[in-house]
Amino acid sequence: MSGRTQPLILIVEDEERLAELVADYLRTGGYQIHHLSDGATVTDWVKENKPDLVLLDLMLPGKDGLTICRDVRERSETPIIMTTARVEEIDRLLGLELGADDYVCKPYSPRELVARVKAVLRRTQAPERTPRNEILSLLPESLRVRTPHREIELTAVEFALLETLYRAPGRIFSRNSLMDHIYRDHRVVSDRTIDSHVKKLRRKLAELLPDREIIHSVYGVGYRYEDLEGDHGV
Repeated sequence: MSGRTQPLILIVEDEERLAELVADYLRTGGYQIHHLSDGATVTDWVKENKPDLVLLDLMLPGKDGLTICRDVRERSETPIIMTTARVEEIDRLLGLELGADDYVCKPYSPRELVARVKAVLRRTQAPERTPRNEILSLLPESLRVRTPHREIELTAVEFALLETLYRAPGRIFSRNSLMDHIYRDHRVVSDRTIDSHVKKLRRKLAELLPDREIIHSVYGVGYRYEDLEGDHGV
């Protein structure tokens, strides 16, 4: 945090009332806040001030969020949460592989947004030895998943699904993206097929971890893997 006593969050949002509301919630949560409404000023500000996280709207005057995200990611690993007013845009953003750490669709609950900020900061600022390495061990040769106390066997599709999510904790995968990872032969399957596999996988993982849900639904978009203490599904 560059010697700061509180994490610095940059809010990039041209809706002033929304920016003020979010800023109030984040300040209450213990964060320093800076607000920019013009996209053209963001990249230089981030370079100079090195915020701990950027909350970035997609549609902005001056320079759009897509371009800003690419520019920032080329220069640093600063965590980015992108916001958009359209659910379908999130699926497109995921397909572009922009490098954002999370995506939130408007209208959103400020409390949910603060929870997302906390989760991203925990994940990105955590030491290299993370809790997930202690929770599950994946055994590809036998299609089994192990905890210190139990072990279960998965189907090939279930294992491929879990492995895809597990290797990128916190990243949101759209259903189409999961299909591409799981079905290498590019067969045509429906969204409901992926949802069905996730449901079955969750049921099996509940045998290993009855007190924790590690595959979270992101409404209207897809799924993400997260096993940090205190994180909950969306």
